[in-house]
Amino acid sequence: MVSLSPPSPIAFPTADRFVRHRGPVTGVEAIPGTDQAMTSAYDGAVARFDLKTGQVELLGYHRHLVNRLVVDPSGKRAASCSSDYTTCIWDLENGRPLRVLRGHSDDVEDFVFADEHRGVSASRDHRVLVWDLDTGAILRVLEGHEKDVLSLAYKDGRVYSSGDDKTLRVWDLDTGELLSVWGPFENETDTCAIDSVHGRAILGCDDGVIRIFDTRTGDLVREIEAHTSGIKKVTVSPATGDVLSAAYDRKLVIWDGETFEEKRRLERVPSVWERSLSWSLDGSQVLAGTFDGTVVFWDAAEGTLLREVGRVAGEPGNACFNEASASPGGTTALVSDDGYIRLCRLTPGEASWTAKVEPASGRMLMNAVTLDEEYGMVVGGAHDNKVHIYRMAGGGLRDGIEVFLGEGPINTIRLAHHPGYERESFVGCYSSAIVRLGHDGEVRGKIHVHEGAVKALRLHPEKTVGVSCGADGLLLAWSFEGELLESFLGHTAIINDVDLDPHGERLASVSRDFTVKIFQLHNGKLLHSIPLGRRSLKSVCFWDEDTVVVGDYWGTVIRVDLASGKAMRRVVAGNGISSLARSGDHVVATSYDGGAYLIAPGDLSVVQVARAMQQRVDFRMVA
Repeated sequence: MVSLSPPSPIAFPTADRFVRHRGPVTGVEAIPGTDQAMTSAYDGAVARFDLKTGQVELLGYHRHLVNRLVVDPSGKRAASCSSDYTTCIWDLENGRPLRVLRGHSDDVEDFVFADEHRGVSASRDHRVLVWDLDTGAILRVLEGHEKDVLSLAYKDGRVYSSGDDKTLRVWDLDTGELLSVWGPFENETDTCAIDSVHGRAILGCDDGVIRIFDTRTGDLVREIEAHTSGIKKVTVSPATGDVLSAAYDRKLVIWDGETFEEKRRLERVPSVWERSLSWSLDGSQVLAGTFDGTVVFWDAAEGTLLREVGRVAGEPGNACFNEASASPGGTTALVSDDGYIRLCRLTPGEASWTAKVEPASGRMLMNAVTLDEEYGMVVGGAHDNKVHIYRMAGGGLRDGIEVFLGEGPINTIRLAHHPGYERESFVGCYSSAIVRLGHDGEVRGKIHVHEGAVKALRLHPEKTVGVSCGADGLLLAWSFEGELLESFLGHTAIINDVDLDPHGERLASVSRDFTVKIFQLHNGKLLHSIPLGRRSLKSVCFWDEDTVVVGDYWGTVIRVDLASGKAMRRVVAGNGISSLARSGDHVVATSYDGGAYLIAPGDLSVVQVARAMQQRVDFRMVA
């Protein structure tokens, strides 16, 4: 397949000056021979940072999140991989796109330059593609992974790939032949790298273990019990072979390439995104991106922070909303990448911010929130393993209690009203645990039914029963005491969200398999399976017994009539719909673009917007 050249940039009036990314920075790569670095982020932007002056140049936007950015050894080209299913090759001499590679059918997660004329990409469509960079043609398709492929490395004619099928695979670049497979292991293998100095393959696993293999013999050289949570990045110093690992336990550790002993830890920067780390070519510095849209770099020998680039005066961080919880009367609690918990009044006649609270321990990206007017409580969950419990009073939040769970990032929270469980928070964690937490912060129990990160959970309105979904592809019902009651079968990929109908008789779920499914709660029977195109689905809300509302990663809200299977669509946001919540006669949809949208479920019209951030400041598209 030959790719067309990218369209000319589309020029729109600039809303504001681009001074930093307005979303988490997913990739930072130094440009050889310069004091500059290329960056990519969840705002869809590709940019060039001057690490000395702090100046930032916006090169353009993908139509969706950018998951990874790499620079070739010559420093003349870069590649940005996006959830718009494309990879863009950039000419760094003039800051313009050379070619857009189109061929994947799901998010592109990684890319490597094999040589001057060939590149390799990895995708959640389970495939690895080898590209002719001169023409945009696909040279070969490497098939064999059974789940999403997340990470690539390359050395001496061999391609290394790893991902959610818990394997590390080795391919011949010229023939496409699968040469060997390490695994499957017991946990996902999110990240891999090559140690060219010692001839080793480095694998970072979700059990916190670094596994090191000899690339010549295939032997396992060493297992390092490096972290207490999932490893999101391993990368190797090209100068020494030292290994840098980053995990959800918030540790950034350099391991000696000769002895495998811990060499040093990098100075802690709370906002660093673990997946974004890289080395400078001479091994003297380590670079990373942050959830705040900035770039930081350390002295690798000392582990000390040298500088943060992109921080600007004014309010810190990015208000990319991750979840909302709303009351029937229009009070809404929201959490976002900037680490604040916000309250707003969002009704057809009003959109006003009433409170913004920073936790006592400081700002940290938050993914989870629940609001309960009857209890007068708001509970939020953060990336640093902490739950924050607040009392609502006078239009604000008071008497914060902070609880460290040590179970990885907090992804979902719901409050129980059931006798014997009043005011208990049920907290879904990255570790796979669901933690029962009292209103006083006391851990009252843990439910272990999942095999991977818990993505979302809901509680039955009357019975002491919960439902949850996860990155393990499991959709489950369980008792409040932890007994597994039912498994709901049908999805073939990560399940992102789940909801119960108003009577608690049925549940709806959405997945990266592009379907919304409806199940009978009491017996697990699949009632409906409705495909909704080829764009990944993120959020779901039961409006009534016959209607569900779905949000996708592209800013579209979809109203699905279960009786007919027909779907109505409306684009309401400039980025993904991160959550949906009922609010009286309306639905609140939050987006990573910094907006909370009040939507009429009948025709999906937007009747009110509360906006905390303008995400894209220049609408030049590259794909």
